Amino acid sequence: MALRIEDYGMLGDLQTAALVGKDGSIDWLCLPRFDSPACFAALLGDDAAGFWRIAPASGGMCTRRRYRGDTLILETEWETPDGTVRLIDAMPPRGEAADVVRVVEGVSGRVPMRTTLRLRFDYGRIVPWVRHLDGQFEAVAGPDAAWLKTPVPLEGRDMSTFAEFTVAEGDRVPFVLTYKPSHEPRPRHVDPEQALRDTKAFWAEWTGRFRYDGRWEDAVRRSLITLKGLTYKPTGGIVAAATTSLPEQLGGPRNWDYRFCWLRDATFTLQALLGTGFVDEARDWRDWLLRAVAGDPADLQIMYGIDGTRRLPEYTLDWLGGYEGSSPVRVGNAASGQFQLDTWGEVLHGLHLGREAGIGTVQNAWDVQKALLDFLEGHWDDPDNSLWEVRGERRHFVHSKVLAWAGVDAAVRGVEKHGLDGPADRWRELRDRIHADVCENGYDGGRGTFTQFYGSRGVDAALLLIPQTGFLPWGDPRVVGTVDAVERELFRDGFVLRYDTQADGGVDGLPGSEGAFLACTFWFADALAGIGRREQATEVFERLLGLRNDLGLLSEEYDTATGRHVGNTPQAYSHVGLVNTARHLSGTAAAAQTSRAAGAAG
Repeated sequence: MALRIEDYGMLGDLQTAALVGKDGSIDWLCLPRFDSPACFAALLGDDAAGFWRIAPASGGMCTRRRYRGDTLILETEWETPDGTVRLIDAMPPRGEAADVVRVVEGVSGRVPMRTTLRLRFDYGRIVPWVRHLDGQFEAVAGPDAAWLKTPVPLEGRDMSTFAEFTVAEGDRVPFVLTYKPSHEPRPRHVDPEQALRDTKAFWAEWTGRFRYDGRWEDAVRRSLITLKGLTYKPTGGIVAAATTSLPEQLGGPRNWDYRFCWLRDATFTLQALLGTGFVDEARDWRDWLLRAVAGDPADLQIMYGIDGTRRLPEYTLDWLGGYEGSSPVRVGNAASGQFQLDTWGEVLHGLHLGREAGIGTVQNAWDVQKALLDFLEGHWDDPDNSLWEVRGERRHFVHSKVLAWAGVDAAVRGVEKHGLDGPADRWRELRDRIHADVCENGYDGGRGTFTQFYGSRGVDAALLLIPQTGFLPWGDPRVVGTVDAVERELFRDGFVLRYDTQADGGVDGLPGSEGAFLACTFWFADALAGIGRREQATEVFERLLGLRNDLGLLSEEYDTATGRHVGNTPQAYSHVGLVNTARHLSGTAAAAQTSRAAGAAG
């Protein structure tokens, strides 16, 4: 059975990621890419779906663990009656092939150890053909092949590869698992100690570019390392999370594949990267965005594959029981075909942010944006599925309209400030028309709040972003009333729900419920600070920091009833929220943001 979600740490080589539990087991790994079928999928089923455990023969959870400095090299330690042992795990920068390096280090005494490797390709469905060749373990099935190199004698047992060995103080026993497509030549052997040095050097160089002079520096740095680990280096795309189908409600059906890139994350991600010195990463993400959206503006999607792939068909893996029985297990995401109006505005707003930050221009980028604006002009008043991907009836969601306004506003600013060509007068008129429509139809004067959609009795945490877009200033009574309404209706045990899943007859068309959404709680802290309640904002933020696991990782949501992480993990949106809220509360971002919002239309 899989561990608690917060019991896992992440390894990564900027093309895929592995989840390692406190028991020394890798229970999730997709090779060769984030979105490839998993070869270890015990996380979503049981050990039969594949895992690789290295731990003391006596078993049990580790005594302590940590990342080695500012890296993704994970050190896990057990104190046993026989002595202390350390497991060092890393995925070195991708070279000829993908490698997982595991080194067992004796710290004191003599500790009996055990390793069990159960490779199961295609999400646990395919048992590979295994043989020993030139002292090396080799497994092949269809397009997939893997090799395990270690000085420890290996044997087959119960359809797994097994070994027992003992480590004494000062011993270092290496294991290197290497993956490569089966039709390609056998990869060269990777020296494990050199691989660890290379991994450390990579992270030292990368974190050396970190620039941040605010509070909570360690938390901000660790979140940025996590974001880098979720980046697909060949394209610059950033996946929403490393996993699929970790449930938003334990035992429930709200289980989605997050190994893709969402356009809704664009502006916040760019803010986090640009605000902390990672200009190259911001530029790579911006360039990925432009390539992904190129084409007919009517075909814009809410998400794309890590290489810009558009077709992301959703299907279920019925042979997997799901995390703690949370089924179905889904691969792909049908929401990629939804109409979400906010996406057009998000892209335009994000590209404007990059232009404001001076990260350089891309040939024809403005032509792409004008084409997006033409579509937005003709469709801003269409109902949509909202940024939350509701699978119920399309409605006029207020956040979607506000982001449409923000997209047009960005275009106007592009003409006014940067001298770009375009029908600025027409866009100004359109901007004013959208603004008036939202204020007339999306605001409930009797309750003093904006609503989730036109005519709704519910509210939505995304409404907290209204002043961040510049739609209204922070001090506007309608903004303050909306923050109060979100606190009154969506605040649960110190955290914020995205929306009430039962309000308005169940707007999202799905059964069950979900946990508190961490990104929304970060937005709530931002909003509290924006309306002058900074002490409460800091309290909320530090409560969120307390949810991080011992390695500084956050999932998508938090179950306040059980006190557990839920949803896919590590979640990029949560870590982006942490970085940006720390910046806002530290004053490194708030001044510029407040100045911009103050100049917005009233």
